Amino acid sequence: MIAHVSGELTLVEADHVVIDVGGVGYKVYAPLSVIAELPKPGTRVKLHTYTQVKEDAITLYGFTDTVQLNLFELLLTVTGVGPKVALNILSVLPVESTVEAISRDDTLALNRVPGVGNKMAQRIVLELREKIMTLAWAEKARAAAAPGEAAVVQDVVEGLVALGYDRQAARRAADQALSSAKDKRDTSEVLRLALMQLTK
Repeated sequence: MIAHVSGELTLVEADHVVIDVGGVGYKVYAPLSVIAELPKPGTRVKLHTYTQVKEDAITLYGFTDTVQLNLFELLLTVTGVGPKVALNILSVLPVESTVEAISRDDTLALNRVPGVGNKMAQRIVLELREKIMTLAWAEKARAAAAPGEAAVVQDVVEGLVALGYDRQAARRAADQALSSAKDKRDTSEVLRLALMQLTK
């Protein structure tokens, strides 16, 4: 497995770059967000890589940091999600937005990604929601995206789960309650509204 590629950037295309390492040019596919951040050809760069090995090819996928790489690898664990779809997701949604969409069951955000239909978006949320909650950087990403509201929703969901409600139903009720709450940072108010949603 090739963990990273470090060398001279010689070519930048819409979906890949070529990095010269000791006279050998490595073709590395990358999300648009990564390609847009790269300097001009002729500059030394380093990309963290994921190596896909098949019978007829060895393909590299590159990222500027390990957070992007970790999320890419996590997306690949979802049934039906291959490298192309995972790259599309990271091209359209920053890491923070992807984590937020998955943790908040926001399939509409994922639907904006080419190649991600409604069923696939639901599958991504279903298969990754619990996994993503265990990642340390997920907490930072959610806090960066919406410091107050994200914490309130999380507290409300945990409170509802403790009361015996299904986590997915609790998440939906918490999101609906948050949207109708006057003070979106008042956990008790959001919890009260969520309970009203669940007891209708």
